[in-house]
Amino acid sequence: MIDSNSPAGRKPMDGPALSRRGVLAAALAAGAASAAAPAFAAKGKAPAVKGDSFLLRNVLLESGYARDAEGISATLTTKASILIRDGKVAAVLPANAPAPAGVVARDGDGMLLLPSFRDMHIHLDKNYYGGPWVAPRKRKNGIRGLIEQEKILNPQLLPTLDDRAGKIIDLMQRNGTTFARVQCNVDPSIGTHYVEIMRALLDRRADGFGSELVAFPQQGFISADLIPTMRAALAAGATHVGGIDPTAIDGGMERSVDALMQIALDMNKGVDIHLHEPGETGIAAIHRIADQVEQTPALKGRVTISHAFSLMSLNEKDMAALATRLASLDMAVISTLPFGGRIMPVPALLDHGVRVYTGTDTVQGFWGVFGSCDILEKAKLACQLYGWSDEQGIAQSLRIATGGVTPLNAAGDQIWPKVGDAADMVLVPASCSAEAVARQSPRKAVFHAGNLVAGALDGVTAA
Repeated sequence: MIDSNSPAGRKPMDGPALSRRGVLAAALAAGAASAAAPAFAAKGKAPAVKGDSFLLRNVLLESGYARDAEGISATLTTKASILIRDGKVAAVLPANAPAPAGVVARDGDGMLLLPSFRDMHIHLDKNYYGGPWVAPRKRKNGIRGLIEQEKILNPQLLPTLDDRAGKIIDLMQRNGTTFARVQCNVDPSIGTHYVEIMRALLDRRADGFGSELVAFPQQGFISADLIPTMRAALAAGATHVGGIDPTAIDGGMERSVDALMQIALDMNKGVDIHLHEPGETGIAAIHRIADQVEQTPALKGRVTISHAFSLMSLNEKDMAALATRLASLDMAVISTLPFGGRIMPVPALLDHGVRVYTGTDTVQGFWGVFGSCDILEKAKLACQLYGWSDEQGIAQSLRIATGGVTPLNAAGDQIWPKVGDAADMVLVPASCSAEAVARQSPRKAVFHAGNLVAGALDGVTAA
């Protein structure tokens, strides 16, 4: 989880503060749900997603850019109908195309069709969202203080995890997000229980929400002696092995990174390490991870650095060199964008071909209370931070909200939707992507695999 850049090796949070917060968490756990915790997930493959089939009529698609002597002057659009079969785009048809016999036609009301959004870093477990407000308290002792707090709070929050996490998924869907990489704690006090409950929830919601699940050792898996428990969490359905600050939290950079990467190889999983530590130790960890990817081709394209605050310490030349290396190894960076008074070098990463995503991180909990679960809002924030203020720049900012997909590429060629694409899409009352980002257009209808998961549209069966 994101916290301040303060040094991590300080005393734990004092006892009275822990006690007060423990009382609040216990009240939440008692009041938010009276039912017992749900049964843990059975091990095995996630259920297949069942996607709807229909004709989505009268939607606006971006088709290119209009240009004049000064550059791009507008985004061009066209009306179309999209045939969806079994959760995928089967055809892009003229606006007045008839619906195939027996196929339901839905009216898009002339709204702009965009790819739905992807929240690539969110903690659904350590949140009070869905229950009563719990007053935020002043932090003590940085990340280590919050970790000490977790040791008491996480077991108390366990009984209501399914209910709270489900409500956050509902919120994401209403905001146009249909996919998330979910971070889920694994630690000595709860073992693999959070992962098992979360796996069961995500499997139940699979028809309306896509996901990846990170087994995240917030307390460190070397320093907390969690390697067997982490392996059990991955066997229970986590898709990624997580890690945390190798030097500041996990007791030694080489040992921590090497163990993380070995587990990923042994169990054929992706990697997503939370790297908050700034400066030299953070950069050293990134290089050691990159060394391992370079030496082991099976890891290429499967490794993500979350937060990566140490990148903010690099000069332009060193940043360019490291970004070039990350891109060559197909390593991704996930950033929640600004952090305190400093700004992540997202443009430099993108300019050198690094895949960059964003996420909510935390919604309402003891790590933070400002998460909105609105990833389109993150695209607007990026525009404001990095000066992406023209039509093309604003439109292309959408890629950090969608996992890299935009209706037009930077040259103005239409690249979405195409036949075979997943029918993960959102309808907004806007004339183009740039307007949707700048004006934060409402999400009127949201689809995952063709299934309408939020909003409403008219539908009639074609003759």
